[in-house]
Amino acid sequence: MPSEIATAGLRERKKEETRHRLLEGAARLFKERGFEATTVADIAAYANVSVRTFFRYFESKEALLLPDSVEIFAYVEDALARRPADEAPLDAVCNALLEAAEPFAASTLTALSHPVQGIENVVTARLVQAFSDFEERLTVLVQRRLPPDTPDADLTAAVIACAALSAVRAVLRTRRARRASGLTDTGPAPLLRALGILRAIGSEQP
Repeated sequence: MPSEIATAGLRERKKEETRHRLLEGAARLFKERGFEATTVADIAAYANVSVRTFFRYFESKEALLLPDSVEIFAYVEDALARRPADEAPLDAVCNALLEAAEPFAASTLTALSHPVQGIENVVTARLVQAFSDFEERLTVLVQRRLPPDTPDADLTAAVIACAALSAVRAVLRTRRARRASGLTDTGPAPLLRALGILRAIGSEQP
């Protein structure tokens, strides 16, 4: 049994090392040659693996642009699940996003703020799709937190989920614009400010 566990552990480490080499190779080659000029074969050769092995890790070279989006969104889901049941849904979502701010800042989702020449449109399209997919899952999670008698619960949940993730997208766009202007604004502070604005809007009564 111990030898089997050790073997499984070694196998997982090798898989992670291969994945890291593929990501590293893609980042370097995209920067040096441009996204369009870089092929899957080029990336596989950099990582010293076959093209067939490449496709065991990634479905396409486009998938290398935002490879950890699933993990980051799962982190947000887990953080939301740990929020107190009696916490207001909007506050719960905002607090979950803030908890994920540090890993989010280190993730490839921030690629929109640090675009590599030649892939901006591709990254933007994948980012939009990633957020759109997560909006649907987040809407379901928010609706489960609403009181049973909430009027238009499905709509309320969708508005909360979409508004919170729109705040995140606004941070990415703003950071990108600031970077293009030579300004630096990093870390979780912009997200904290954006969610603070959202909460302020949400607290206003008609």
